[in-house]
Amino acid sequence: MRNDHVTLRSTAVFDLLAPRTPAVPVKVELRYDTRDPYAVVAAFRTGRAGWVEWVFARDLLADGLIAEAGDGDVRIRPAADDPEVVVIELSSPSGHAVFEASAQELADFLDRTYDVVVPGNEHTWVNVDEALTHLISNDLT
Repeated sequence: MRNDHVTLRSTAVFDLLAPRTPAVPVKVELRYDTRDPYAVVAAFRTGRAGWVEWVFARDLLADGLIAEAGDGDVRIRPAADDPEVVVIELSSPSGHAVFEASAQELADFLDRTYDVVVPGNEHTWVNVDEALTHLISNDLT
């Protein structure tokens, strides 16, 4: 485990798509934190209500830049008609949203995460004792 914790942040604008209406731009903050080296956080600005965060695998983002990826609540794929666009679908019990984002911006963010934690070396950043302590203390209370 490493002690030199790093958090990367990048802001982007994703287009929220809905049938028969123009796309709505949504501010998104992408975050990568070495304390959870397998994950990426996408925080969506929801107006006055604040932010809604989605956490998903860094590998899912990487895979979705190339081909359709994801079997669950987060699905990512290149747009069928534009290789410079990535489609991100988010599903939850409270709704479903489809966004389009710049493939280049996502790839640049992903490359920055690889500069910090090389793919395949994520395990060297995980503090197993700390994670177990957190899980046990939350499970018993």
